[in-house]
Amino acid sequence: MKIAIIDYNAGNVRSVKFALQRLGVDACLTYDPDVIRSADKVIFPGQGEANSAMRHLRDRGLDRLIPELKQPFLGICIGMQLLCEHSEENDTPCLGVIPLRVKKFSGTGGLKVPQVGWNTLTLTLTQPDAAVLPAALENQYVYFVHSFYVETGDYTTATAGYGETFSAALHKDNFHAVQFHPEKSSLAGASILKAFLEL
Repeated sequence: MKIAIIDYNAGNVRSVKFALQRLGVDACLTYDPDVIRSADKVIFPGQGEANSAMRHLRDRGLDRLIPELKQPFLGICIGMQLLCEHSEENDTPCLGVIPLRVKKFSGTGGLKVPQVGWNTLTLTLTQPDAAVLPAALENQYVYFVHSFYVETGDYTTATAGYGETFSAALHKDNFHAVQFHPEKSSLAGASILKAFLEL
């Protein structure tokens, strides 16, 4: 099985590679469109700022490639946000795969922004296939680091709350995405990566 991790200068890609190695899978880090297109599965992680991340994708032609991919695809953290239509972070047009918007946390109730730390999941499962979210993840803790969040909508498969209720996971067609970091979320995170690899 050939797993491609999209490397686009957006941090944390190696930690995802190491998490997959712990599951016995060796993935390649790449921004080569041909390698990504031919992979059995694609993972799109990232940390950082939306506008610069989109610029790196455009420079490599990945902004056109990603929406056309047909194999199982997993976006992580900013990789989830970039799949959406638009981010309030520096007024950034994103990839438009999932018709939702990315908003900035308001800091309601004196909550610190960014949200950094563990938070629980509520599975909504509005999609018929939320295969990367095993039912046992209900109310489990996963690890978040983010100042921006995806609004909830028809493609939301799990939510979390931090002042606002937001999408913790999304699913549309072959595209799956999580706002939290499965590679840093202990056994809960490992179960998500394992479920994705088994799609």
